[in-house]
Amino acid sequence: MTALIIILAIVIVIAIWAISVYNGLVKAKNRAEEAESGIDVHLNKRYDLIPNLVETVKGYAKHEEGTLAKVIEARNMCLSAKGLDEKDRADNALSGTLKNLFALAENYPDLKANANFISLQESLNRIEEEILNARKYYNATARTFNDKIMVFPANLIASPMGFRKLDYVEVADEKKENVKVSF
Repeated sequence: MTALIIILAIVIVIAIWAISVYNGLVKAKNRAEEAESGIDVHLNKRYDLIPNLVETVKGYAKHEEGTLAKVIEARNMCLSAKGLDEKDRADNALSGTLKNLFALAENYPDLKANANFISLQESLNRIEEEILNARKYYNATARTFNDKIMVFPANLIASPMGFRKLDYVEVADEKKENVKVSF
C-alpha cells in the first residue's frame, strides 16, 4: 500500500510539473505572437502614412512618377505579404523605395520646407523607431520561447506537444553593409 501511495505521489508531481511546463510554454508562445502582432500594427501605421506622403510629394515632383509608383507598389506588396519572413522581405523593399523618395525630396527645396512633408517625414521617423522597438521586443520574446522549448527537461514536453522554434526578425543584408560617407 505504501509503495502505491509513493508511486501515485510521484505521478501526481510529474503531472503537475508537466502541466506547469506546458502552461509556461503556451504563455511564452502567446507573448511572442503578441509581439509579432505589435510589429504588424506599427507596419500598418506606416503603410497608412505612405499615401499621404506620396500625395504631398506628387504636388512638387510631378515628373517623378516612376519613383512614386515604386513606393506605392512596394507598400501594396507589404500589405499582401503573409508570414514573418515574407513581411520582412517586403518591408525591406519598401524601406529602399522610401530612401529614394526622401532622396528625391532633396532636389526640391520647396518640398523640403513644406510643413505637411516635414510633418509626414517626422511621423514616419517616429513610426520607424516604433517598428524597430517592436522588432526588438519580438526577438526578445522569441528568444525566451526558444530557450524554454530547447532546455532540458522542458524539451521533453515541448517537442511532443508540437512547439517549434520561432524565427527572429533579421536585418537585411544590404543594411548590414558599411555606410560610405564621402565629401
